[in-house]
Amino acid sequence: MVTEETTHLGRVITWGWVAVTTSLLVGSLLVASAGNFNQDVDIIWGDGRAKILNNGKLLTLSLDKTSGSGFQSKNEYLFGKIDMKLKLVPGNSAGTVTAYYLRSQGSSWDEIDYEFLGNLSGDPYIVHTNVYTQGKGDREQQFYLWFDPTADFHTYSILWNPGNIIFYVDGRPIREFKNLESFGIPYPKNQSMRVYSSLWNADDWATRGGLVKTDWTQAPFTASFQSFNANACIWSNGVSTCSSSNSTSNAWFSQELDSRSQKRLTWVQKNYMVYNYCSDTKRFPQGLPLECTVTTKA
Repeated sequence: MVTEETTHLGRVITWGWVAVTTSLLVGSLLVASAGNFNQDVDIIWGDGRAKILNNGKLLTLSLDKTSGSGFQSKNEYLFGKIDMKLKLVPGNSAGTVTAYYLRSQGSSWDEIDYEFLGNLSGDPYIVHTNVYTQGKGDREQQFYLWFDPTADFHTYSILWNPGNIIFYVDGRPIREFKNLESFGIPYPKNQSMRVYSSLWNADDWATRGGLVKTDWTQAPFTASFQSFNANACIWSNGVSTCSSSNSTSNAWFSQELDSRSQKRLTWVQKNYMVYNYCSDTKRFPQGLPLECTVTTKA
């Protein structure tokens, strides 16, 4: 069976070393129901390994040697602020990947990724991020976290508006991808995206380049989700739920990092970033991607 996630896995494996327009009518928002997974998502694969519990307040994904599992949002969005609370696979999670991302359809898709790469007990998770525009990614940044993501739920957010994409952890920005179309750099603004999440085995690359394999005696592996919220414009049949008349009243639509947030971002990147494609001159011997040099000069 070919699923969305197997396609996603196929694209990630190619990097074995790690491993509509802006003038669209935007304004008043529809807010997704407050954290009820029964209303907000569809389980799309896993043969019962994904479960919605506690009257829709909790969702768990599990992975064993036969299969992982995954879900997608019922709605598609074109710009928004997406929040999800996750508690990652505890213990020896080496070889496992918990993915949480936005993705459009088609061969020239857009995508905004969180991927949480498991590790041996006591070793830190790696938070792998990427941005795809028109089917092109290769924009990986990776981070450690300043807490144990398996001990409790933490909020992982994606802000996506016409000006920038910002990744947040517990409200603290860790990465920014700006709209630099004026320099000829594509930006995801025309294709609606769903939210996807999955738990799957990637022990051929995920942990230390595939050196550490999944210990199946620890299975089933389980990741937990709470409090999904999409403060966003819902896109359906070519029509947005938003209008242009009061777009200025929706703070997230024009939100960007102020000076305080920039300092918080710098702190994370200085102390917790472990890989940045914009610094990888060996990977790009002909020159770094244009957005790296433009951002540096900005």
